[in-house]
Amino acid sequence: MRTIRAASAALLTVAAISLTAPVASAATEGGNITPFGFSVTPSTIAAGGRVTLSVSDCDHTAYASSAVFDRTRIPRGGTAHATVDRDARRGATYRVTFTCDGRSGTTSLTIAGAGPAPTPTPIVPSGVRGGLGGSIGSGTPEIAAGAALVLIAASGTVYAARRRTASRGH
Repeated sequence: MRTIRAASAALLTVAAISLTAPVASAATEGGNITPFGFSVTPSTIAAGGRVTLSVSDCDHTAYASSAVFDRTRIPRGGTAHATVDRDARRGATYRVTFTCDGRSGTTSLTIAGAGPAPTPTPIVPSGVRGGLGGSIGSGTPEIAAGAALVLIAASGTVYAARRRTASRGH
């Protein structure tokens, strides 16, 4: 029974990953379709992160280049990794160009963190008193109720301790 559960979980995981993987863009700027496939994974990444560059159906060594990483050599039918520059602009989309057998295709790589950095909101005091636990301004009924609770708790502790000692016969 456990084997069936494990196999089902593995199958669902593989299906979810394959459905969420980015689709390769094989069109060039001019709208021509390339005879080879290519992809950048992930298609959105933080500055300084590593992307995987893949090329398929290329008979020779392929290359990938972009403004945010160095020209990268991709072995025939394989993958390569490139590190995105740390100074890549947050929220920007950069073009990645794949070249194989003299033909080129492009896709996009987006740098995570779109929008400006959040500005801190100033905290303005609004009459809340701190440091004394809110005890300033408490009326007599609240103080009496608190004291009664403390007295009950202390009495219960003393009663339980005396009862335990008495039952041991000491």
